[in-house]
Amino acid sequence: MKIVKKYFLVAVNTIFLSIFASQCFAQSQSATADKKKDREYIKIINQLYYFIQQNYVEEVDPQILYEGALRGMLQALDDPYSVYMDKSEWRNISDTTQGSFGGVGLSITKPSTTSKDKPAYVEVVQPIDDTPGARAGIHPGDFIIAINGVDTSTITMDEVLGMLRGTIGESVTVTIRRKTVEFDRVLVRALIENPTVKFGMIGNIGYIRISEFSTNTAGHVQEAIDSFNTEKKLSGVIIDLRNNGGGLLSSAVEIADKFIDSGIIVQTKSRIAYENSVYHANEKKTVVRGLPVVVLINRATASASEILSGALKDTRTAYLVGEKSYGKGSVQVPSGLVNKDGFKITVARYYSPLDVNIDKRGIRPDLEVLYPEFTEEQKNEWERIEKDNVIPSYVDAHPDMNEAQIASYAKQLKKSYNMEESFLRKIIRNEVYRTKTALLYDLDYDIQLNAAIKVIKDGKFESLMKDTKTLKDQLAEDEAAKKEE
Repeated sequence: MKIVKKYFLVAVNTIFLSIFASQCFAQSQSATADKKKDREYIKIINQLYYFIQQNYVEEVDPQILYEGALRGMLQALDDPYSVYMDKSEWRNISDTTQGSFGGVGLSITKPSTTSKDKPAYVEVVQPIDDTPGARAGIHPGDFIIAINGVDTSTITMDEVLGMLRGTIGESVTVTIRRKTVEFDRVLVRALIENPTVKFGMIGNIGYIRISEFSTNTAGHVQEAIDSFNTEKKLSGVIIDLRNNGGGLLSSAVEIADKFIDSGIIVQTKSRIAYENSVYHANEKKTVVRGLPVVVLINRATASASEILSGALKDTRTAYLVGEKSYGKGSVQVPSGLVNKDGFKITVARYYSPLDVNIDKRGIRPDLEVLYPEFTEEQKNEWERIEKDNVIPSYVDAHPDMNEAQIASYAKQLKKSYNMEESFLRKIIRNEVYRTKTALLYDLDYDIQLNAAIKVIKDGKFESLMKDTKTLKDQLAEDEAAKKEE
């Protein structure tokens, strides 16, 4: 217990000293007074820690106090993006930003609740190509019912990831259930790259979907562009940033530089001098010129995604389609702690090429395209479809359904459930492809993607871009609207 207590104090002291060190440096004239104040605060925290340990009505695990102290310090900043992360959370963010990790190469999902009738087994969404999971013949739709003999319905998703990921070269045994058949597979962990970019052609239009920004993302975007350049009649490029919550600022800048040939891409501003940066485009790195570029955004497009879309908008490089973005205009730096926990803290705010910060404002698209909101009746109908389990049962009985069969079954369902046929086709299609390679796009249902395609095909891109509004224009409109209220 004493060793744990000592470690707790070392960890807390380290964090306090590192945080206050920058403050003392910035205010050198009062450095001595600040250091004295630091020592006093740390002494008070130590005093409270020991008092709780010696006097609280029940014995307290030191780790609870340690984590509480860290969480409390960061919560006191009143900043939702400055947070403490335990080992599991820190590992996940490290995997995301680094773009690779030791694992078996399976994209998985797991229900949050379990029951006797429906155990919360891990389901394979997709094996990543050329990874241990794919090479072992594991399929989309397979259930992992045990890992190294541990029933996966009894453990959390974090625990599952902790067992599947780990040291490269070490093995892990998974028990697979495929319909009524169960079998084991021994998977040797390898270096797994996080697949953040998917791309393909839609007719003669290049389509790039970016799910997040890691160290490898820009390289994969370049692969996409290179593949498009083999098309003799390439008419435009669509960049899909919908549901992309962000990632590395440097990755977003590197991708923007492939489209913007001059000027500022983004700038960061902070009270700490070395966090102030201006990122300029380099003409030599620009690889897409003279083509219509359309960016898809929605309410879940945030952070680094807004850096990229904002830069392309302010420089009049791209036309934005979809719905207003999330509005996260701050920069966080993740830092690891000595015990493999971590935290991230806001160090700066970023500004668009025309010096606009979109925090809590978001970016409005040039062309707004919204999906219709469900009525209460439709929500109830959807719940009824899920509860009745009619679609999975039908798809299981009719494997390899084609589009004509999907449309026919949707018409049949429409007679029993008051839902739009396009939505019924969508959820049937999702179930059909649950056990296959997922579709890159769904032109039958995706009205925003169809609108982006129309922008390129109409041949009026240059005139559209002349009428677009920069983020500075949008900000001026917002300020004027506030004055009128």
